[in-house]
Amino acid sequence: MKLFIKPGACSLSPHIVLEELGLKYDTEVVDLKDKKTASGGDYLAINPKGYVPALQLDSGEVLTEGPAIVQYLADSQPAKKLAPANGTVERYRMQGWLTFIGTELHKTFSPLFNPAAPQEWKDFCRGNIERRLKYVNEQLDGKDYLMGKDFSVADAYLFTVTNWTKRVAIDISGLPNLVAYMARVAARPGVQAAMKAEGLV
Repeated sequence: MKLFIKPGACSLSPHIVLEELGLKYDTEVVDLKDKKTASGGDYLAINPKGYVPALQLDSGEVLTEGPAIVQYLADSQPAKKLAPANGTVERYRMQGWLTFIGTELHKTFSPLFNPAAPQEWKDFCRGNIERRLKYVNEQLDGKDYLMGKDFSVADAYLFTVTNWTKRVAIDISGLPNLVAYMARVAARPGVQAAMKAEGLV
């Protein structure tokens, strides 16, 4: 398998999952501005959407969209329990978290990285992010991870997105459950390995 990434972007989430599962894979960095891969390939021929992540399977098929990729990976190694079994209420709760992270957090960060976005819009998004993270902090009360005691693919995604607060000067120090959670996830060997591979630590 090959995972197409941009260091520190949302592709860190499936990168973490690959490490957590102990799967054999390669990565290739994508220049998202020029849509070229590190080896000089046309990224749009791999993923016409033009953004990361994309996972090229050994069969040559390509999966896109982080939440779909991480569920595919988790389901490929069910004994590792990075996702509850299909058809269970717990699975739908985890999918609820993936959806929340993707739509309410991930996409709300986008204007903060866009120099062309009006400041008024950035301020609005910043307020929404802070409110959403306060909600996450409340949901983590008494839990090690989003689903309770067990790390799941939703945690890989939340960790990745919450890490962006450092880049846009959003202070989470007043959210003690979230701060402890971020430290707990960061300490995991699989997370450390993915972050080191991307030059983030």
